[in-house]
Amino acid sequence: MRPAPRTPQHTQAIVMLLLANLFWGLSFPVIKSITLLHAQLLPDAGTWFSTAYTIAPRFLLAVIVLLAWQARSFWRITRAELKQGVILGLFAAAGMLFQVDGLQFTAASTSAFLTQFYAIMIPVYLALRSRRTPGALVWISCSLVLAGVAILGRFDWRELTFGRGEWETLLSSVFFMGQILWLDRSEFVGNRVEKFTLVMFLTEALVFLGLSAATAPSVDALVLPWTSPGWLGLTASLTVFCTLGAFLIMNRWQPKITATEAGLIYCVEPIFGSVMALFLPAMISAWTAINYPNESATSHLLIGGGLITLANVLIQLRPPAKPAAAASK
Repeated sequence: MRPAPRTPQHTQAIVMLLLANLFWGLSFPVIKSITLLHAQLLPDAGTWFSTAYTIAPRFLLAVIVLLAWQARSFWRITRAELKQGVILGLFAAAGMLFQVDGLQFTAASTSAFLTQFYAIMIPVYLALRSRRTPGALVWISCSLVLAGVAILGRFDWRELTFGRGEWETLLSSVFFMGQILWLDRSEFVGNRVEKFTLVMFLTEALVFLGLSAATAPSVDALVLPWTSPGWLGLTASLTVFCTLGAFLIMNRWQPKITATEAGLIYCVEPIFGSVMALFLPAMISAWTAINYPNESATSHLLIGGGLITLANVLIQLRPPAKPAAAASK
């Protein structure tokens, strides 16, 4: 397959998507801190409520921000923007739900490894659909990414058994793949990012607000976290950087490159998450009075991160060609 011609817009898209990964990397210690705060504030609440009420406020607040930003025109949404936003929101909500629930039944390293399987599934799906292989370099890059994530998460093949947690995590990866591929569809050329992103956030907010209400042990449980300054600060950070920042960047810039490239670039997220975990937990603990120690730098971080970085460098040496219809975005 002929490589795509290098353009300034393509390079800018790569840089912006790496920034989105940086924001998502921040979400790891922030979400962990919020769940620890939930355990302090609401010791009788179950894990389903803690999960849903960690996610729901970030999208609810993001919707409010986007509504304020588009105060005079938020209702002027086309049918295509509505369709794109709703499906993106459902894919993302399902992916997050199964990933977080699966994490309760499997090791974190196993979850990190299996989640990244969309890096392999995307080129396989596209190859089957087009009946054309993406080329050896793509397969090599995919293999390097999976090896890097396995090392980064200290994945142990000997301990792998497929139970509820493992199957749910693989299912979450399928939904994340669907989100990436749906954003890549040429039928949505011309859709305005701020419009379909608003619909996407509203869809996710409604899904997780419904789950929060259904799993809340009491009405007070829905109110009490909002009285905690630490919870409010962490939720605000999650909203501004990991939700508004990351998803607006993703929705704006991913269509400038291929879905295969995007899937590989998104695998950089655990590198940023691991680096953030080296220093942020202690800072957050000092501020919120939770017990969340820093993680330690290890050879796993250096080797695993190095392999993922190498994979992304290799794929950019000969980036796959973007179909003409989608490239005009």
